Amino acid sequence: MALNIRLVTDQDFQEALERHARIRVFKDDHIIDSGGVIVRFDSRTVVIQTGVGDLAYHDRAACEMFELRTR
Repeated sequence: MALNIRLVTDQDFQEALERHARIRVFKDDHIIDSGGVIVRFDSRTVVIQTGVGDLAYHDRAACEMFELRTR
C-alpha cells in the first residue's frame, strides 16, 4: 500500500525532485495526473513528466500534490 505525502513547501518539492519521487496531482477532488516525476517548479507552477514527451504544467494554487511512497 502506498503512502501519500502532501507537498506544500518549496523544500518538499525540492526533496521530491531530488529523489525522483512519483507524484499524484489532484484538482477539485479528482486525480488529474499520476505517476510522473517533478522536472522543475517555481512559486506558481510545477512541471511533471510522465513520459518521454509528456509534460504537464500544474498550478500550485489550484492543485494538491502528493508524493507516493511505498511502505
